Amino acid sequence: MKRTPLLLLLIFFLPALLFSQNIRWAKDGNAYYRNEAGEVNRYELPANTKTTFLSKADLTPAGQTESLKVRNFLLSDDGNLILIYTNSKKVWRYDTQGDYWVLNKIAKTLTKIGKDKPASSLRFAKFSPDGKKVGYVSEYDLYVEDLVTGQVQAITSNHSRKLISGTFDWVYEEEFGCRDGFQWSPDGKQIAYWQIDANKIRDYYMVNTTDSAYSKVIPVEYPTIGQSPSPTKIGVVDVAANKTTWLNIPGDPQQNYLPRMEWNSNSEIFIQQLNRKQQESKIFSCNAMTGEAKQIYSESDKAWVDMYSFISDNYYSRHPFVWLNGNKEFLWMSEKDGWAHLYRVTKDGKETLITKGDYDVIDFSHIDEKNNTIYFIASPTNATQKYLYKTKLDGKGKLELVSPADQQGTHDYSISPNGKFAQHNFSNATTRPTNELIELATNKALGEKENTPSRASATPPKKVEFFKIKTEEGTEMDGWMVKPTNFDASKKYPVVFFVYTEPASQTVRDAFGMGNNRMYRGDMAADGYIYISLDGRGTPAPKGREWRKSIYRKIGQINIKDQALAAKEILKWSFVDSDRIAVWGWSGGGSTTLNLMFQYPEIYKTGIAVAAVANQLTYDNIYQERYMGLPQENLEDIVKGSPVTYAKNLKGNLLYIHGTGDDNVHYNNAEMLINELIKNNKQFQFMAYPNRTHSISEGEGTNLHLTTLYTEYLKKYCPPGAK
Repeated sequence: MKRTPLLLLLIFFLPALLFSQNIRWAKDGNAYYRNEAGEVNRYELPANTKTTFLSKADLTPAGQTESLKVRNFLLSDDGNLILIYTNSKKVWRYDTQGDYWVLNKIAKTLTKIGKDKPASSLRFAKFSPDGKKVGYVSEYDLYVEDLVTGQVQAITSNHSRKLISGTFDWVYEEEFGCRDGFQWSPDGKQIAYWQIDANKIRDYYMVNTTDSAYSKVIPVEYPTIGQSPSPTKIGVVDVAANKTTWLNIPGDPQQNYLPRMEWNSNSEIFIQQLNRKQQESKIFSCNAMTGEAKQIYSESDKAWVDMYSFISDNYYSRHPFVWLNGNKEFLWMSEKDGWAHLYRVTKDGKETLITKGDYDVIDFSHIDEKNNTIYFIASPTNATQKYLYKTKLDGKGKLELVSPADQQGTHDYSISPNGKFAQHNFSNATTRPTNELIELATNKALGEKENTPSRASATPPKKVEFFKIKTEEGTEMDGWMVKPTNFDASKKYPVVFFVYTEPASQTVRDAFGMGNNRMYRGDMAADGYIYISLDGRGTPAPKGREWRKSIYRKIGQINIKDQALAAKEILKWSFVDSDRIAVWGWSGGGSTTLNLMFQYPEIYKTGIAVAAVANQLTYDNIYQERYMGLPQENLEDIVKGSPVTYAKNLKGNLLYIHGTGDDNVHYNNAEMLINELIKNNKQFQFMAYPNRTHSISEGEGTNLHLTTLYTEYLKKYCPPGAK
C-alpha cells in the first residue's frame, strides 16, 4: 500500500522521516556501507567491525586536491570497480543528475565517465553485468561507454525535452515515481529502455521575472486532466549492432501507460500496462528479439488499480518485478478481495494468495525463499501504526508479528539480502526516532547502541492524544490532538485543523513529529491552541479497499464532508470555542482548506491555504484522472470538487499563498481563484512568492518570511488562549 506522499508531508513531517541513518547493504548481506566524514566505510556483521572502503585518497582525482563527495555508488559484480555518483543536482524533486567516476580498486585509477558531456548532466549510470561498459543518460539520450577503450556509443541521438529516452517526463516521474528508464539484460548484450514522445503535450509556461530586467519563459510539458498521455514505448537495443527492436505491446500508446518493466531472462521482458483511466492492469511477457508481446495476467477495479512499490536496489526505480522460484513466478499486490494482499503469480498467470485476512499489507519488505518466509509491513488493529510481520511464502502460514510487541508505534526495516540482519527504525508520537542494527530472527540489537528503542525517552513538550470520532453519517475517523499547556477543561480554546485528506497520504500516524506545526513560529500549545488532524475516507490508511476508494470521482466532496461533519462533533466539546476555528493545509491540503472555507463557512472562520489546486482542471492527467475520471465523461464531478466553484461562499478570513514558479500545482490556480473571489467581492489576503516552487523553500529569507506570515495571520484572526 505504499504511495508517494506529496511534498507537503516531506516538509512538515521531516523529523519523523530523517531519523534513519542510511546504509547500503553488501551483496551477501553480511556487511553494509556507510558514507561518513567524506569517506565510505564498510562494517562487517555481526561484530560491526569497521574498515575504510573508500578513502579520501581513493576519491581524489589525479591532479586535484579535493576528494569527490560521494552521493551514491555502485559495485561491479566482481567488486573490483566502483561507480561513484557525485556533484549531483535536482531534477524536479530529487538530485538525479550529476557526474560519475569509475574507481578501479586494483589499478588504483579514477576515471570520469562522459567527459564530453556537460557537467552534472549524467543520469542513472550503471555497469553492464560483465563490468566492461557503463550505460547512462545525458540530455534525454542514452549512451554506452566502453571502460577499456573509452569509446562512447550513442544509442539514441538528437532527442529533446519532448522526445525522451532512458528516463521520463515530468508526469511519469511525479505520479508513477518513474525516473531510471533503462536496464541492462542479464548477459549485458542488450539494453531495454523507455522512450516517451511528448511532442503532442502542451507546455505550461512558467515565467521568471526576478533574475533579469526581462522576463524569462520556462516551458514545461505538462498534460492536464483531459489531455491524452504522451505515447510511450519500450525498445530493446542490441548493443553490438546498435539496433533497436520495439516491443509490440497491444493497445493505443496514447491511451495507455507503461509504468513497470523488468528483464526475466536474456530473451524475455515483463511489462505492466495500465489503461488511461488506470482501471485495468495487464502484464505482458515480451520476446526481446522479436518484440512479440503475450498477455499473461490482468486485473481491474471500478475505481483505480493501485501501483504498489516494491523494494529495489535502485532507489530511482520504484516498481521492479520481484522474482521467485528461479524466475518462474513473480510477487504481486492487489486489492481484488477488498484488502491489499500479496500474491505469487506464475509466468502463465496462475496466482496464489500469500497473505490472508481482513487487513492490509502496507509494504513488502523481504523474501526468504530458503525458509519459505515473506516479511511485510502491516497493522491489522491500528491504522495509525506500522509493524513488521511474516508468514509462509507458499500461502499456508499464519500471520506472525516480528516487531517487538511492547513497542507500540511505527516500525520501518531495511532487511539485509540474506535475511539475517536488519536496520530497524522505530518511533511513536511521544518517542524520539531510534535506529539500531538487529539480528532479525531474535530482534536483538547488534552491540551496544546509544539510542535503541528499549531506551527511547518520551518527549514531554507536546502531548499528542489519539482519538476516534464518529460522524452523524456513521463514519469513524482517526485523529490526533495536542491540547494547550496547562489545559483547563472549564475554559474554551481555539482549534486549528491541519488537513490533507486526498489519496496521496495520511496525516494521522503514530510516529514522531505528529502534532508539530513547522509553519508556526513558537509553541502552539504554550500559546493556547488546540491542534487537531483527522483522516477521513479516501486517505490511504490500512482500512481496506472500500475506505480508500470511496473517494473515487468525489475528491472535493466526500473528503470535505467527512472533515466538516467530524468538526461538527468536535464543536460539541465543552472546551472548544466555536468562534475561533481555523484550518490550514498545503498542496492537496490547501485544496481541502479552500473547500472547507467555501462549503462550510459556518464552521471554519479562518483558513490558510498553501499551493492549492483551486481548479482540478489544471492538474496533471495521471493523478487527476486516476481519482476523478475523464472530464470528457464526468465533468460535473470535477467541477463539484474544485474550490473555485464555491469561492462565492467565502465568509471568513482567508490567506492564500502560492509560489509563482510552482511546476507541480501551477500558479494559474492562484489567479483563477483570485479572479473568482474578486468577481464576488470577497476580501482576502494573498501572498505570491516569486519564482518559488511547490515547496516555497528557495531564496534567502523565504522560510522566515513564510512562517512569520502564517503565524501572524493565525494569531490575528484566530487569537490564541483560553476564554
